[in-house]
Amino acid sequence: MPTDFTLSKFMHLHIISFDIPYPANYGGIIDVYYKLVWLHKLGIKIHLHCFEYGRKHAKELEAVCEKVNYYKRETGIMSHLSLLPYTVKSRVSKKLRKKLLKDDAPILCEVLNTCSILSDSVFKNRFKIYRHSNIEHHYYQGLAKAEKNIFRKLFLLLEAKKLNRFEKIISHADLILAVNQNDTAYFKKEYPKVRTEYLPSFHSHTKVNSKEGSGNFILFHGNLSIAENSDAAGWLIQHVFSKITKHVVIAGLNPGDSLHTLVEKYDHIDLIPNPTEAKMTELILEAHQHVLYTKQATGLKLKLLNVLFSGRHIICNEKMIEGSGVVPNESIQIGHTAKDLIDLIQKTDTIAFDKNLFQKREIICQPFNNQINAKTLAGYL
Repeated sequence: MPTDFTLSKFMHLHIISFDIPYPANYGGIIDVYYKLVWLHKLGIKIHLHCFEYGRKHAKELEAVCEKVNYYKRETGIMSHLSLLPYTVKSRVSKKLRKKLLKDDAPILCEVLNTCSILSDSVFKNRFKIYRHSNIEHHYYQGLAKAEKNIFRKLFLLLEAKKLNRFEKIISHADLILAVNQNDTAYFKKEYPKVRTEYLPSFHSHTKVNSKEGSGNFILFHGNLSIAENSDAAGWLIQHVFSKITKHVVIAGLNPGDSLHTLVEKYDHIDLIPNPTEAKMTELILEAHQHVLYTKQATGLKLKLLNVLFSGRHIICNEKMIEGSGVVPNESIQIGHTAKDLIDLIQKTDTIAFDKNLFQKREIICQPFNNQINAKTLAGYL
């Protein structure tokens, strides 16, 4: 896509979001919000449709959207008993359908949860985009493995089966935009009649702003209310952080009681629940090392992007970068075992983050340029 690409200021686009995308403080919602920001900069008039459940209406969205519409999720027992996945059935809306029919603008469905309209015959001739975040049934299977509560585990396993069956609805899309190179290959194989393209997640960064020099602590961060992240934090504490003496900070949203209890065993490990955006930015900038760990290579980890653009040394396992297009160099190193991660922490402990490492990080971050990726998306329209 040429950098001098221009777009008609009269282009309109419907975007259906699974949640209210402001504040942009977790996972896939970060991709949604900054997609709005950068498409708006290109002159696209966005008609945003978002489902609400716990987050407040956000006036900030009106600055980047032509119109913002809100719909309540149907979270009652009937949504659970449906053959559709609960995450999908609770977002089926006659009101949304009616609004989409008022014009013939393209429709972008954010993640599988919002895709129920794809097979509706009234939208047969509309240009429809499925924006992938995870291969949902794989993701839910991974969540189920990490879940300790038996009832929650059974729900996640049942939802995974329903999502696997429901996924075929994306065969009605005209374009699939995947955030992960491996998942791009998966969709091309499973849905060969639908055009599939790799488009990395949008994010808050415009340039690499990692601080040169050294910090005095290690950081692990993420949404700790999600079993996958809480499980990863617990594994790192037990197998990596408890084996070293350097100060460790674990920060994120809504950590559970079990994580609080585990951290209390170690004087050199601190837990910061629900840090403000400013505090999290400070932690990412000031940490000397970022240790990232995951047991499932799904989608693109937004916390990875955060530390790529703002962090110093990154130490992670291979699944954290699998399919992301990130090629490790001295500024991001891979450990396969707990011992590997400990060795890399010790190896980088006395190495300052200098101009050479900064330049290597800039090379890694080139594919995640928001402006270029927004122009690519606009070109598909």
